[in-house]
Amino acid sequence: MKPSKIGLIGIPAAIIGIIVMMVVPMPPFLLDLLLAFNLLLSVLIMLVALRVTRPLDFSIFPALLLIATLFRLSLNISSTRLVLSQGYAGKVIEAFGDFVIGGSLVVGLVIFIILMVIQFVVITNGAGRVAEVAARFTLDALPGKQMAVDADLNSGLIDEAEARQRRKEVSSEADFYGAMDGASKFVKGDAIASVVITIVNLVGGFAIGMLQQGLSAGEAMKRYSQMSVGDGLVSQIAALLLSVATGLVVTRATTEQDMGSEMMTQFGKQKQAMQIAGGAILTLGLIPGLPKLPFILLGVGALFVATRMTEGGPVETPVEPDLDALPATPQKDSPLAIAQDMRVEPLELELAYDLIDLVDAASGGDLLDRVRALRRKLAQEIGIVVPLVRTRDNLDLPPRHYAIRVHGVEVARGQAPAGMVLAIGDDLDALPGTPTQEPVFGLDAKWVPAELREHVALANSTVVDRSSVVTTHMAEVVRVHAADLLGREDVKMLVDMVKQSNPVVIEELTPQPLSLGEVQRTLQSLLAERVCIRDLVRIFEAMSMRAKVSPDPEGLVEAARTALGPAIAASHAVDGRLSVMTFDPLLEQRMLETLRQGESGSFLVLDPMLAERIAIETGRVAQAAEAAGDPPVLVCAGPLRLAVRRLLETSAPRTPVLSYSELGGQLTLVTSGVVNVAEVTAA
Repeated sequence: MKPSKIGLIGIPAAIIGIIVMMVVPMPPFLLDLLLAFNLLLSVLIMLVALRVTRPLDFSIFPALLLIATLFRLSLNISSTRLVLSQGYAGKVIEAFGDFVIGGSLVVGLVIFIILMVIQFVVITNGAGRVAEVAARFTLDALPGKQMAVDADLNSGLIDEAEARQRRKEVSSEADFYGAMDGASKFVKGDAIASVVITIVNLVGGFAIGMLQQGLSAGEAMKRYSQMSVGDGLVSQIAALLLSVATGLVVTRATTEQDMGSEMMTQFGKQKQAMQIAGGAILTLGLIPGLPKLPFILLGVGALFVATRMTEGGPVETPVEPDLDALPATPQKDSPLAIAQDMRVEPLELELAYDLIDLVDAASGGDLLDRVRALRRKLAQEIGIVVPLVRTRDNLDLPPRHYAIRVHGVEVARGQAPAGMVLAIGDDLDALPGTPTQEPVFGLDAKWVPAELREHVALANSTVVDRSSVVTTHMAEVVRVHAADLLGREDVKMLVDMVKQSNPVVIEELTPQPLSLGEVQRTLQSLLAERVCIRDLVRIFEAMSMRAKVSPDPEGLVEAARTALGPAIAASHAVDGRLSVMTFDPLLEQRMLETLRQGESGSFLVLDPMLAERIAIETGRVAQAAEAAGDPPVLVCAGPLRLAVRRLLETSAPRTPVLSYSELGGQLTLVTSGVVNVAEVTAA
């Protein structure tokens, strides 16, 4: 059976079996077998802890420690049941009891107590403290490590795959030390449980022997103390091995060798220290009254080992570096390095100094994780790979503020005061806080203390945390500026992606009749109107067909929109219903008569007052429909669509403009209004 199947089936079955062992009686022979297996498992875990080169190589250790502790406690319960019910718990426990007690109960108990002190006071407490400190320091350093990875990625020192791997390692390291902090408590609790179980066995066995079996006090103590101490010793040896393994894992620094090899390498570099130690031990052997033979043998042995060592470690022959194999990292003051520092990032998020807690995982900040999730979400929503967001602090920003930049230009700014949440609703006057506006839709809102979150929710207001405010604002900025964020390299990547699955489509599209720049311009025009470009195959097919007739940009865009028409209309529908508003037929006819073609595309030759009235009336009808909870789309004749879109960019920027050919037959159309300016037309 494959290891994966063993882990999938065997481990859950073993855990269930451990639970069953706590309630089902077990024969002595099976208990002997499981006690021996427990010792084997503990030895194996300790040896693996010795051989790993870094803690993450044994990342399963916290969970394994819990399972091993539970297994050992289930064995204690089974052995206690046999000791108290039968006075016999198998040959393993009996042998350990005879070996340790050696005819003296006091000696056995003293040895058992010493083992308990070593495990509980020395190893367990020390390992628990180291795990706690390591977890705290690792979590405190997590934001800095993540930002360092982002900085290396943005500077071009590493690629996306390596950055993803480094982020995963940083996150796994934090998770591991956090888990070890909790797992160390299992070891401590296990030590306490072992003491309690041993005392219960001694007292309970003594009482059962005298009261139920009629034994004398001496006979009962001799019979049950042997079993109790043997049981405790078997458990404590395994527990001691796991405690040592815990200490080794949490105190292990990341190196290139296992612990044994690293120890020999580092000691092998200390020739002078070995000479001094050998001389000191040899001197002790010369002091009258002390035994000479052990000190002289050890002193001479240490001096002999020192003669075989080289000061500072072995001298390695320098190897000339292979210049061709060295990474092409520019010098700090080289023109290339300066040029890299001058590079403008496509998308940046700047935080004021008092907002750093948003990216500090130790303080509960999850902004970086949300931004990464936002990139994946937007890729599905708009169809492009959003550039990496460079997050950094900016001391020039006012307190509580953040800024979003696109190609180095600040396009949005907002606030996210510490210790506050954003309440959005109609009746916020009764709430304490600072009035503001929601940054995306401009809704009335108020920053209120975070401790009033539940009170705000009960007042039928929406509560938004600071990280959600920032990520929502950034998402809207990306949607608005998606066309600016689509670069030539991004288009090349999209074309190559389609080429792998549909090579014929790309062969007909590029390099003739369209260039990569013309493809980019068409995709940017679609993104500017918030059209998702995920369906690149149909977009490219429509573009290639249109390009055979005319490669004009406006025609390419309209051809692509027609191909995507049902999807575009469906994206604005709610439950299969599409709210539409139209122009008055006479007004639409007049607009068609004034339609002209220019170098930058089609436009309307209208009287300025009429054009202004059309824009105002369209905005009014759209706002009325939105207020009724039914956001509409404006539908017009295909030739007018782009010209109308340009006319409404200021008065109704959020109102989509569709042509009649883009309406899918699968939707139910609901009329929400008619734009009619007949009185102005008649004038």
